[in-house]
Amino acid sequence: MSAEAEEDCHSDAVRVGDDENESPAERDLQAQLQMFRAQWMFELAPGVGSSNLETRPCRAGRGSILKAAADTKGRQELAKEEKARELFLKAVEEEQNGALYEAIKFYRRAMQLVPDIEFKITYTRSPDGDGVGNSYIEDDDDDSKMADLLSCFQQQLTFQESVLKLCQPELETSQTHISVLPMEVLMYIFRWVVSSDLDLRSLEQLSLVCRGFYICARDPEIWRLACLKVWGRGCMKLVPYSSWREMFLERPRVRFDGVYISKTTYIRQGEQSLDGFYRAWHQVEYYRYIRFFPDGHVMMLTTPEEPQSIVPRLRTRNTRTDAILLGHYRLSQDADNQTKVFAVITKKKEDVSMHQKPLDYKYRYFRRVPVQEADHSFHVGLQLCSSGHQRFNKLIWIHHSCHITYKSTGETAVSAFEIDKMYTPLFFARVRSYTAFSERPL
Repeated sequence: MSAEAEEDCHSDAVRVGDDENESPAERDLQAQLQMFRAQWMFELAPGVGSSNLETRPCRAGRGSILKAAADTKGRQELAKEEKARELFLKAVEEEQNGALYEAIKFYRRAMQLVPDIEFKITYTRSPDGDGVGNSYIEDDDDDSKMADLLSCFQQQLTFQESVLKLCQPELETSQTHISVLPMEVLMYIFRWVVSSDLDLRSLEQLSLVCRGFYICARDPEIWRLACLKVWGRGCMKLVPYSSWREMFLERPRVRFDGVYISKTTYIRQGEQSLDGFYRAWHQVEYYRYIRFFPDGHVMMLTTPEEPQSIVPRLRTRNTRTDAILLGHYRLSQDADNQTKVFAVITKKKEDVSMHQKPLDYKYRYFRRVPVQEADHSFHVGLQLCSSGHQRFNKLIWIHHSCHITYKSTGETAVSAFEIDKMYTPLFFARVRSYTAFSERPL
């Protein structure tokens, strides 16, 4: 018995010595282990309910453990994001230096840590940054800087040999690059792109090539000439617009790079059959086409033919299509800010000498009844409006009349047509072939 007591005392002394040498983390682990053992023995004891499984000290200990784990996880996430930020900025620097292979490796490592790290960084050059982390700083004012791209690009132009260079060749070439051309020649090329057809859509596409072309495409003189060609003397002042480009884009106008088309369909009663048992009904369909030109000319055609066969014939005014009506138009804006289009059109004049048949010999002594010559003209009034996402793409009929002027007396007879459901609105359809070629510069 005395030997066993001595061994117990010795083991207790060793345990106490070990407890004194344990670190705080080991002590917490031993405390958690003892708590788990006590809870497990308590659950195994008979008569213990499920509601008494956890004691108040146990809940408090577990809450402190969870809180410590959450804090540790949060610090780890911040450290991971900071590491990913450094790797991403390093990749940006390598890419700018031309080391694309190294940049890809850094990009990959950064996105492995934080997949959306690209969207958590906003870049702008620091004025005194030389290092990796200092060469870029986060800035929330990028939107305000990008609001005026024209002034931003103008500040980035480079001067070489005292000559303004709008662009630089990306690769070395033995051929002459377009950047060698003077500014005056480039602007003349841009006027050919716009052409006399006012193809401003191609000008906007050309501005996407580089910063220098963007600056040339925003030249105020090009947009001023375009506005003068559309509205004439009615656009001498910019007010209330801030630029000529804004006036051309915002002010109501007809479009020139396509055709306004309407389709009318109605049912017409036919003649009764010979036996009187039935009467036929006919479905009638026809189209109206209106094409506007920047110089004030207009073409109008009413025909049952489909747009696929008619639209290519309306590219120029020198069309051989029969029943074509030619004339002039003008834009008018009322006090209620409604823009209207008024046009006067007449039938295409033909050479009478080519179609006049020679008088037969035996009828030359007969007295002919003279036909009273008259000129026919049609007056058209349309209201210009927008429909859907497109602007100025709809024309609504407001007036249509026929004026007959007799040459012998000079009198004019006017016949006005009633605007009913037969006058369906005309909708614009863009035709790419109309602006595929340039005949004259702007």
